[in-house]
Amino acid sequence: SAYRLCTMRKLPSILAKSLTSGTSGSPVLPDMSEVRSRLRDIVGASTNWSDHVQAMQERKALHTLLAKCQEDLPPRRMKDSYLEVILPLGSQPEIREKYLNVHNSVRFGRILEDLDSLGVLICYTHTKQEMQPRSPLSIVTALVDKINLCKKIIYPDRDIKFTGNVSWVGRTSMEVKMHMLQLLDGDYSPVLDATFVMVARDPENKRPAFVNALIPESPEEEEIFKQGELNKLRRIDFSTASLLKMAPTAEERNIIHDIFLNTLDTRQEGEGTVSFRSRKLPPNSVWMEDAKLKSLQICHPQERNIFNRIFGGFLMRKAFELGWAIACSYGSSRPFIVSVDDIMFQRPVEVGSLLLLSGQVCYTENNYIQVRVHSEVYDADTREHHTTNIFHFTFISESEVPRVVPKTYG
Repeated sequence: SAYRLCTMRKLPSILAKSLTSGTSGSPVLPDMSEVRSRLRDIVGASTNWSDHVQAMQERKALHTLLAKCQEDLPPRRMKDSYLEVILPLGSQPEIREKYLNVHNSVRFGRILEDLDSLGVLICYTHTKQEMQPRSPLSIVTALVDKINLCKKIIYPDRDIKFTGNVSWVGRTSMEVKMHMLQLLDGDYSPVLDATFVMVARDPENKRPAFVNALIPESPEEEEIFKQGELNKLRRIDFSTASLLKMAPTAEERNIIHDIFLNTLDTRQEGEGTVSFRSRKLPPNSVWMEDAKLKSLQICHPQERNIFNRIFGGFLMRKAFELGWAIACSYGSSRPFIVSVDDIMFQRPVEVGSLLLLSGQVCYTENNYIQVRVHSEVYDADTREHHTTNIFHFTFISESEVPRVVPKTYG
């Protein structure tokens, strides 16, 4: 199978403490609606858009609760932030329609929204202050490092369980590992693994804020923590090697040149007359510029998060759906998502913004299609465009796809 197996890292069973206990003795797990309601309570978010200015004013007063340094905060363990949440698609048919796609399986864009909400709640659980019902921290998604899937189909009529915990902590940032499982034949079997990076900021979401340190308690937890540190270093290396800062390597230059030479039109007589501008498409190929789609979203208050900005999960869902549409039209068959990589949240999106999404196929190999979606906001008052996110999605098509070929150096 082309699908990578999910590495379901089993944290010690002690982590699987239930959040709330049922009277029957079996744990009653919260569902996704309870996750969102808890988040609103922790932050004191308004449920009415007309009250949002007042709610944000009230949050300003929480400044006094911020720690002056990380050492002032009690360190936490991985099990302290461990959460299990149910998505009762099997036991509550009335919620199914929201999650259903035309192929009678689950909309992956909805799963992205749920992972985003859960990741934030896990971080608030890690940083919870005793005796303080409201958190002074604004915890926001900075990066989706990786999501790997090991199931092609997510069934719309079987319960889903999400589990997760904080796996690494810096001074103001936290890595969260989450797993999704689905009930099959009486057992929960792995569907995906996700790694998100969240950052903590002050109550007005203006400056970084300190978070509780994390103490690994076992060799297995040490390994998970060490992997989080390596992930951070890899991200730093990756950003410094960006093509906007550094020239392509010799190997990359050769690849680019080979692609270029393969597209030169050599039908003209004599090598001296071959023009750089005269290009032809190799067989079974598509120009990259012909594998693009765009969409526009008006950012309504309905899509706001607890800080009255546009919910990151909504942005991911819209970008994914555009990416899926591009992969679908490119491969002329139903594509399946394999992985999501390096979603950077570069700036928040304000309610009322015009959100412009433009996506393109940027690489293909056999049945695989790599799609890049660029997201930017347009401010009608200033007429300025600002990049908010870059998304990378890898799909697998049911049959082999044409090769995508770039036409310009960019």
